[in-house]
Amino acid sequence: MEYVTLNNGVKMPILGYGVYQVDPAECERCVADAIRVGYRLIDTAQAYHNEEGVVENHVFFQQTQAREYMRKYHCQPMSWGPFAEGRNGFFTNETLKVIGDRYGKSVAQVALRFLLQQGTVIIPKSTHVERMHQNFDIFDFTLSEADMAEIGTLDTGKSLFFPHPDPATVEQFMIWGK
Repeated sequence: MEYVTLNNGVKMPILGYGVYQVDPAECERCVADAIRVGYRLIDTAQAYHNEEGVVENHVFFQQTQAREYMRKYHCQPMSWGPFAEGRNGFFTNETLKVIGDRYGKSVAQVALRFLLQQGTVIIPKSTHVERMHQNFDIFDFTLSEADMAEIGTLDTGKSLFFPHPDPATVEQFMIWGK
């Protein structure tokens, strides 16, 4: 496992397990499975209602400008929804599939590796232990600069979920956070 050192000196794994929208009846089993697989960062923001409004980040919305500002102010980007919740034909994307075939990796693994190489901590979610293993199996390859650039062209610059800078959206986040 690789780690990032936060401003307070704490080392945090760069790969964690996301539990957002996991059925509460399944959550305990899923977290136990994730720990058995090797995950040591478990995203529990949903449990304390802090999941709304956070650094959405995936191949279709790469948050380039936000990541530049975060780097400037020494903030660690973390991607929720690294699979874009399957939107935009994520799991059948031809660019990701062709690149994955070069490395013997899946579309999901290529997308996760892309985010890691950008310096983003990732918290993919799955309730299937075999996919947890697959998501964890991304440390044995490195995408070339050409592959990174090609994936970079998939960025639409737009959220697939909500308009982040829209004042009404920001207001809704504030209400949810109370």
